[in-house]
Amino acid sequence: MNNIHPTAIIDKTVVLGDNNTIGPYAIVTGNTIIGNGNTIGPHTAIGVPATDTKQVDYGYDNPYLEIGDNNIIREFCVVEQPCYEALSKIGNNVFLMQGVHLSHDNILKDQVVITNQCVVGGIAKILDGADLGMGCTINQYSVIGHYSIVATGAPCMKNVKPFSRYIPNKPISVNMYALKKYGFMDYVDEITAYVLKDAIPTAERIKAIVDEFDGWVEKYGRETY
Repeated sequence: MNNIHPTAIIDKTVVLGDNNTIGPYAIVTGNTIIGNGNTIGPHTAIGVPATDTKQVDYGYDNPYLEIGDNNIIREFCVVEQPCYEALSKIGNNVFLMQGVHLSHDNILKDQVVITNQCVVGGIAKILDGADLGMGCTINQYSVIGHYSIVATGAPCMKNVKPFSRYIPNKPISVNMYALKKYGFMDYVDEITAYVLKDAIPTAERIKAIVDEFDGWVEKYGRETY
């Protein structure tokens, strides 16, 4: 059973799981699949067409947006459909605060936090546990690594390494808060060497994270801070 406000508009193409709450004047449209236990706030726009200035051959007759379980999408957020790739996706336990704009072809992995008024450009990937500070902007094709943080108000034009802190005009540093929060303190020396000196990790848990990040970076070819 879902709790849908009578003023919300849910298109017939939308597939809803159970125990979702959808607030007043929310719009959910397109080929959108939503899992269970999500909260979608007032005046949100989910699954709306991509905003892109190029005259592209979209290549997909049926682009899909998937939203997993137990996410919070607060009021006035926008989540677009893809137009260059087959799928846009929000994972599980993601928190989008007020006024977040997610452009086309974004993928957000689990436990991502995007704070108020952030804008994520098209085809960007925000990986597990990443945190975007208030009002920051993520450029197209950028990859924000696992358990990293982008500073409040930062214009982020490149990739951000896993476990790192990106603060404009300051050296990259280790996001110790995330290491403590997500249980990585046993790997602090190895993570520090990776973040600060590009040392290749050997622990399987850390190596798997770095390999996933590197795979996205290789696909899109942007530089990394």
